[in-house]
Amino acid sequence: MKKMPVLNRWRMLQSMALGAVACLWGTGLHAEPYPSRPITEIVPFSAGGPTDVIARITGEHMAKALGQQIVIENVTGAGGTTGITRGAQAKPDGYTIMMGHMGTHAAAPALYPKLKYDPQKDFEPIGLAVGTPILIVARKDFPAKDFKEFVAYLKANQSKLNEAHAGVGSVSFTTCTLFDSQLGIKPAKVAYRGTGPALNDLMGGQVDYMCDQIVNLAEQIKGGKIKAYAIATEKRSPALPDVPTTKEGGMPNFQVSAWNALFAPKGTPKDVVAKLNDALAKALDDPGTRKRLLDLGGILPDGPDRTSASLGGLVKKEIERWTPILKATGAVGE
Repeated sequence: MKKMPVLNRWRMLQSMALGAVACLWGTGLHAEPYPSRPITEIVPFSAGGPTDVIARITGEHMAKALGQQIVIENVTGAGGTTGITRGAQAKPDGYTIMMGHMGTHAAAPALYPKLKYDPQKDFEPIGLAVGTPILIVARKDFPAKDFKEFVAYLKANQSKLNEAHAGVGSVSFTTCTLFDSQLGIKPAKVAYRGTGPALNDLMGGQVDYMCDQIVNLAEQIKGGKIKAYAIATEKRSPALPDVPTTKEGGMPNFQVSAWNALFAPKGTPKDVVAKLNDALAKALDDPGTRKRLLDLGGILPDGPDRTSASLGGLVKKEIERWTPILKATGAVGE
Protein backbone atom coordinates (compact mmCIF):
# COMPACT_ATOMS: atom_id res chain seq x y z
CA MET A 1 0.00 0.00 0.00
CA LYS A 2 1.40 3.34 -1.09
CA LYS A 3 1.90 6.03 1.48
CA MET A 4 0.12 9.33 0.96
CA PRO A 5 2.59 12.11 0.11
CA VAL A 6 3.37 14.34 3.10
CA LEU A 7 2.01 17.46 1.38
CA ASN A 8 -1.32 15.80 0.56
CA ARG A 9 -1.67 14.47 4.10
CA TRP A 10 -1.03 17.97 5.47
CA ARG A 11 -3.68 19.45 3.20
CA MET A 12 -6.18 16.77 4.22
CA LEU A 13 -5.56 17.39 7.94
CA GLN A 14 -5.80 21.14 7.38
CA SER A 15 -9.13 20.69 5.58
CA MET A 16 -10.48 18.49 8.39
CA ALA A 17 -9.44 21.06 11.01
CA LEU A 18 -11.12 23.89 9.14
CA GLY A 19 -14.25 21.77 8.77
CA ALA A 20 -14.32 21.12 12.51
CA VAL A 21 -14.02 24.85 13.24
CA ALA A 22 -16.84 25.56 10.81
CA CYS A 23 -19.05 23.00 12.54
CA LEU A 24 -18.33 24.52 15.93
CA TRP A 25 -19.14 27.96 14.56
CA GLY A 26 -22.37 26.66 13.05
CA THR A 27 -23.49 25.25 16.39
CA GLY A 28 -23.16 28.69 17.92
CA LEU A 29 -20.13 27.88 20.14
CA HIS A 30 -18.40 31.04 18.94
CA ALA A 31 -21.54 33.06 18.12
CA GLU A 32 -21.96 36.44 19.77
CA PRO A 33 -24.43 36.49 22.65
CA TYR A 34 -27.83 37.98 21.85
CA PRO A 35 -28.29 40.89 21.60
CA SER A 36 -24.92 42.26 20.50
CA ARG A 37 -26.27 45.26 18.54
CA PRO A 38 -29.36 47.51 18.47
CA ILE A 39 -32.80 45.99 17.82
CA THR A 40 -35.27 47.50 15.36
CA GLU A 41 -38.89 47.52 16.48
CA ILE A 42 -41.35 48.18 13.67
CA VAL A 43 -44.41 50.19 14.64
CA PRO A 44 -46.90 49.91 11.73
CA PHE A 45 -48.43 53.35 12.34
CA SER A 46 -47.26 56.94 12.51
CA ALA A 47 -45.57 58.43 15.56
CA GLY A 48 -47.85 59.65 18.32
CA GLY A 49 -50.56 56.99 17.99
CA PRO A 50 -51.40 54.41 20.66
CA THR A 51 -49.26 51.62 19.22
CA ASP A 52 -46.31 53.98 18.92
CA VAL A 53 -46.79 55.26 22.50
CA ILE A 54 -46.93 51.73 23.92
CA ALA A 55 -43.89 50.63 21.89
CA ARG A 56 -41.81 53.55 23.15
CA ILE A 57 -42.83 53.18 26.80
CA THR A 58 -42.18 49.43 26.94
CA GLY A 59 -39.17 49.61 24.64
CA GLU A 60 -37.41 52.09 26.88
CA HIS A 61 -37.19 49.64 29.78
CA MET A 62 -36.72 46.57 27.54
CA ALA A 63 -33.58 48.22 26.16
CA LYS A 64 -32.18 48.50 29.69
CA ALA A 65 -32.94 44.85 30.40
CA LEU A 66 -31.36 43.68 27.14
CA GLY A 67 -28.39 46.03 27.28
CA GLN A 68 -29.00 47.27 23.72
CA GLN A 69 -30.88 50.14 22.17
CA ILE A 70 -34.34 49.48 20.69
CA VAL A 71 -34.85 51.69 17.64
CA ILE A 72 -38.47 52.44 16.77
CA GLU A 73 -39.17 52.45 13.02
CA ASN A 74 -42.60 53.78 11.99
CA VAL A 75 -43.73 52.04 8.78
CA THR A 76 -47.21 53.26 7.84
CA GLY A 77 -49.89 52.21 5.39
CA ALA A 78 -52.81 49.84 4.76
CA GLY A 79 -54.14 49.79 8.31
CA GLY A 80 -50.80 48.67 9.73
CA THR A 81 -50.35 45.71 7.37
CA THR A 82 -47.51 47.36 5.39
CA GLY A 83 -45.24 47.51 8.42
CA ILE A 84 -46.18 44.05 9.64
CA THR A 85 -45.50 42.62 6.16
CA ARG A 86 -42.02 44.11 6.26
CA GLY A 87 -41.44 42.65 9.70
CA ALA A 88 -42.64 39.20 8.66
CA GLN A 89 -40.12 39.20 5.82
CA ALA A 90 -37.18 40.30 7.97
CA LYS A 91 -34.30 38.01 8.90
CA PRO A 92 -35.41 35.87 11.87
CA ASP A 93 -32.46 36.68 14.11
CA GLY A 94 -34.14 38.74 16.84
CA TYR A 95 -32.92 42.08 15.53
CA THR A 96 -36.25 42.97 13.93
CA ILE A 97 -39.43 42.74 15.98
CA MET A 98 -42.91 44.27 15.59
CA MET A 99 -45.52 45.86 17.82
CA GLY A 100 -48.70 44.41 16.33
CA HIS A 101 -52.23 44.69 17.61
CA MET A 102 -55.82 43.53 17.26
CA GLY A 103 -56.11 45.12 13.83
CA THR A 104 -52.93 43.79 12.23
CA HIS A 105 -53.18 40.29 13.68
CA ALA A 106 -56.92 39.64 14.08
CA ALA A 107 -58.98 41.92 11.85
CA ALA A 108 -56.68 42.09 8.82
CA PRO A 109 -57.34 38.55 7.49
CA ALA A 110 -61.04 39.38 7.07
CA LEU A 111 -60.42 42.79 5.50
CA TYR A 112 -57.46 42.19 3.17
CA PRO A 113 -58.03 39.38 0.63
CA LYS A 114 -54.44 39.79 -0.62
CA LEU A 115 -52.81 39.97 2.80
CA LYS A 116 -49.14 39.00 2.44
CA TYR A 117 -48.81 37.32 5.82
CA ASP A 118 -50.62 34.79 7.96
CA PRO A 119 -50.93 36.08 11.55
CA GLN A 120 -50.88 32.53 12.93
CA LYS A 121 -48.09 31.04 10.79
CA ASP A 122 -45.62 33.78 9.91
CA PHE A 123 -44.62 34.99 13.38
CA GLU A 124 -43.15 33.94 16.68
CA PRO A 125 -45.34 35.49 19.40
CA ILE A 126 -43.20 37.26 22.01
CA GLY A 127 -45.75 38.56 24.48
CA LEU A 128 -48.79 40.71 25.19
CA ALA A 129 -47.82 44.27 26.08
CA VAL A 130 -51.07 45.91 27.15
CA GLY A 131 -54.83 45.77 26.78
CA THR A 132 -56.47 49.00 25.64
CA PRO A 133 -60.18 49.78 26.17
CA ILE A 134 -61.95 51.59 23.34
CA LEU A 135 -63.43 55.07 23.68
CA ILE A 136 -65.95 56.85 21.48
CA VAL A 137 -64.88 60.47 21.17
CA ALA A 138 -65.84 63.55 19.16
CA ARG A 139 -64.63 67.09 18.48
CA LYS A 140 -64.95 69.25 21.56
CA ASP A 141 -67.83 71.31 20.14
CA PHE A 142 -69.95 68.34 19.06
CA PRO A 143 -73.56 69.29 19.93
CA ALA A 144 -74.68 66.16 21.85
CA LYS A 145 -74.42 66.47 25.64
CA ASP A 146 -74.27 62.73 26.47
CA PHE A 147 -73.95 59.32 24.80
CA LYS A 148 -77.68 58.82 24.21
CA GLU A 149 -77.92 62.22 22.49
CA PHE A 150 -74.74 61.39 20.55
CA VAL A 151 -76.26 58.17 19.20
CA ALA A 152 -79.47 59.95 18.26
CA TYR A 153 -77.50 62.71 16.51
CA LEU A 154 -75.48 60.17 14.50
CA LYS A 155 -78.64 58.44 13.31
CA ALA A 156 -80.28 61.71 12.30
CA ASN A 157 -77.21 63.26 10.61
CA GLN A 158 -75.11 60.36 9.34
CA SER A 159 -74.85 61.76 5.80
CA LYS A 160 -73.25 64.97 7.13
CA LEU A 161 -70.70 63.39 9.47
CA ASN A 162 -67.05 62.41 9.01
CA GLU A 163 -65.55 59.53 11.00
CA ALA A 164 -61.75 59.41 11.29
CA HIS A 165 -59.73 56.17 11.37
CA ALA A 166 -56.17 54.92 10.90
CA GLY A 167 -56.83 52.83 7.78
CA VAL A 168 -58.89 49.77 6.91
CA GLY A 169 -58.02 47.04 9.39
CA SER A 170 -56.77 49.35 12.13
CA VAL A 171 -58.29 49.20 15.61
CA SER A 172 -60.00 52.56 15.09
CA PHE A 173 -61.55 51.36 11.83
CA THR A 174 -62.50 47.92 13.11
CA THR A 175 -64.15 49.04 16.33
CA CYS A 176 -66.01 51.97 14.79
CA THR A 177 -67.19 49.75 11.93
CA LEU A 178 -68.74 47.48 14.53
CA PHE A 179 -70.21 50.49 16.33
CA ASP A 180 -71.70 51.92 13.13
CA SER A 181 -73.14 48.56 12.10
CA GLN A 182 -74.91 48.21 15.44
CA LEU A 183 -76.43 51.66 14.94
CA GLY A 184 -77.25 50.98 11.29
CA ILE A 185 -75.41 54.08 10.02
CA LYS A 186 -72.92 54.70 7.22
CA PRO A 187 -71.05 57.97 7.79
CA ALA A 188 -68.23 59.16 5.53
CA LYS A 189 -64.97 57.53 6.68
CA VAL A 190 -61.74 59.53 6.51
CA ALA A 191 -58.55 57.43 6.49
CA TYR A 192 -55.21 58.50 7.98
CA ARG A 193 -51.82 56.80 8.31
CA GLY A 194 -52.31 56.44 12.04
CA THR A 195 -54.54 57.66 14.82
CA GLY A 196 -51.95 60.30 15.74
CA PRO A 197 -52.75 62.48 12.70
CA ALA A 198 -56.43 61.48 12.90
CA LEU A 199 -56.56 62.75 16.47
CA ASN A 200 -54.88 66.00 15.45
CA ASP A 201 -57.65 66.64 12.93
CA LEU A 202 -60.30 65.69 15.49
CA MET A 203 -58.88 68.23 17.93
CA GLY A 204 -58.80 70.76 15.09
CA GLY A 205 -62.45 70.13 14.24
CA GLN A 206 -61.78 68.84 10.70
CA VAL A 207 -63.54 65.52 11.48
CA ASP A 208 -66.46 64.76 13.76
CA TYR A 209 -65.80 61.58 15.72
CA MET A 210 -63.74 58.42 16.02
CA CYS A 211 -63.23 55.25 18.06
CA ASP A 212 -59.78 54.75 19.52
CA GLN A 213 -57.68 53.14 22.23
CA ILE A 214 -57.68 54.85 25.61
CA VAL A 215 -53.89 55.24 25.73
CA ASN A 216 -54.10 57.67 22.81
CA LEU A 217 -56.89 59.78 24.27
CA ALA A 218 -56.71 60.08 28.06
CA GLU A 219 -54.59 63.24 28.18
CA GLN A 220 -56.59 65.00 25.45
CA ILE A 221 -59.87 64.20 27.22
CA LYS A 222 -58.55 65.43 30.56
CA GLY A 223 -57.35 68.59 28.85
CA GLY A 224 -60.72 69.29 27.25
CA LYS A 225 -59.33 69.07 23.72
CA ILE A 226 -61.90 66.44 22.68
CA LYS A 227 -65.19 65.16 24.08
CA ALA A 228 -65.51 61.58 25.37
CA TYR A 229 -68.97 60.04 25.16
CA ALA A 230 -68.43 56.46 26.32
CA ILE A 231 -65.94 53.72 27.04
CA ALA A 232 -66.75 50.29 25.58
CA THR A 233 -66.10 48.25 28.73
CA GLU A 234 -68.25 46.75 31.45
CA LYS A 235 -66.82 49.07 34.11
CA ARG A 236 -65.53 52.63 34.02
CA SER A 237 -61.78 53.14 33.71
CA PRO A 238 -59.83 54.40 36.76
CA ALA A 239 -57.91 56.62 34.34
CA LEU A 240 -61.15 58.36 33.21
CA PRO A 241 -63.70 57.79 35.99
CA ASP A 242 -66.08 60.46 34.68
CA VAL A 243 -66.55 58.77 31.29
CA PRO A 244 -69.63 56.47 31.36
CA THR A 245 -69.70 53.01 29.82
CA THR A 246 -71.60 52.12 26.66
CA LYS A 247 -73.82 49.94 28.86
CA GLU A 248 -74.76 52.97 30.94
CA GLY A 249 -75.54 54.83 27.72
CA GLY A 250 -77.90 52.18 26.37
CA MET A 251 -75.56 50.07 24.18
CA PRO A 252 -74.64 47.07 26.39
CA ASN A 253 -73.71 44.97 23.34
CA PHE A 254 -70.96 47.33 22.25
CA GLN A 255 -68.13 46.26 24.51
CA VAL A 256 -64.71 45.91 22.96
CA SER A 257 -61.08 46.26 24.01
CA ALA A 258 -58.01 46.20 21.83
CA TRP A 259 -54.51 44.95 22.62
CA ASN A 260 -50.92 45.50 21.56
CA ALA A 261 -48.31 42.75 21.48
CA LEU A 262 -44.77 42.00 20.32
CA PHE A 263 -44.02 39.56 17.51
CA ALA A 264 -40.87 38.32 15.77
CA PRO A 265 -40.51 36.79 12.28
CA LYS A 266 -41.16 33.04 12.01
CA GLY A 267 -38.03 31.05 12.68
CA THR A 268 -36.55 33.38 15.28
CA PRO A 269 -34.65 31.12 17.74
CA LYS A 270 -36.61 30.10 20.82
CA ASP A 271 -33.93 31.33 23.20
CA VAL A 272 -34.03 34.75 21.56
CA VAL A 273 -37.84 34.89 21.84
CA ALA A 274 -37.49 33.90 25.49
CA LYS A 275 -35.02 36.75 26.14
CA LEU A 276 -37.37 39.25 24.50
CA ASN A 277 -40.34 37.91 26.47
CA ASP A 278 -38.34 38.21 29.70
CA ALA A 279 -37.34 41.80 28.86
CA LEU A 280 -40.98 42.69 28.20
CA ALA A 281 -42.03 41.11 31.50
CA LYS A 282 -39.38 43.14 33.34
CA ALA A 283 -40.68 46.30 31.68
CA LEU A 284 -44.24 45.53 32.79
CA ASP A 285 -42.99 44.88 36.34
CA ASP A 286 -41.08 48.15 36.49
CA PRO A 287 -43.00 50.60 38.72
CA GLY A 288 -42.31 53.58 36.48
CA THR A 289 -43.36 51.80 33.29
CA ARG A 290 -46.47 50.37 34.95
CA LYS A 291 -47.53 53.80 36.19
CA ARG A 292 -47.13 55.40 32.77
CA LEU A 293 -49.25 52.70 31.10
CA LEU A 294 -51.88 52.61 33.84
CA ASP A 295 -52.18 56.41 33.88
CA LEU A 296 -53.03 56.19 30.17
CA GLY A 297 -55.76 53.64 30.92
CA GLY A 298 -53.90 50.53 29.81
CA ILE A 299 -54.69 47.09 31.25
CA LEU A 300 -51.49 45.17 32.01
CA PRO A 301 -51.26 41.38 31.59
CA ASP A 302 -50.13 39.27 34.52
CA GLY A 303 -49.12 35.65 35.11
CA PRO A 304 -50.04 33.21 32.33
CA ASP A 305 -51.29 36.02 30.06
CA ARG A 306 -47.69 37.12 29.55
CA THR A 307 -46.40 33.96 27.86
CA SER A 308 -45.63 33.52 24.18
CA ALA A 309 -48.07 30.60 24.02
CA SER A 310 -50.83 32.72 25.53
CA LEU A 311 -50.34 35.39 22.86
CA GLY A 312 -50.52 32.75 20.12
CA GLY A 313 -53.82 31.54 21.55
CA LEU A 314 -55.14 35.10 21.77
CA VAL A 315 -54.41 35.73 18.08
CA LYS A 316 -56.29 32.56 17.11
CA LYS A 317 -59.34 33.44 19.24
CA GLU A 318 -59.43 37.04 18.02
CA ILE A 319 -59.30 36.01 14.35
CA GLU A 320 -62.22 33.66 14.97
CA ARG A 321 -64.11 36.44 16.73
CA TRP A 322 -63.60 39.29 14.24
CA THR A 323 -63.73 37.46 10.90
CA PRO A 324 -67.53 36.90 10.78
CA ILE A 325 -68.26 40.35 12.24
CA LEU A 326 -66.15 42.21 9.67
CA LYS A 327 -67.10 40.08 6.67
CA ALA A 328 -70.76 40.80 7.45
CA THR A 329 -70.07 44.54 7.05
CA GLY A 330 -68.64 44.10 3.56
CA ALA A 331 -65.62 46.28 4.38
CA VAL A 332 -62.52 45.53 2.31
CA GLY A 333 -58.99 46.92 2.36
CA GLU A 334 -56.84 47.49 -0.69
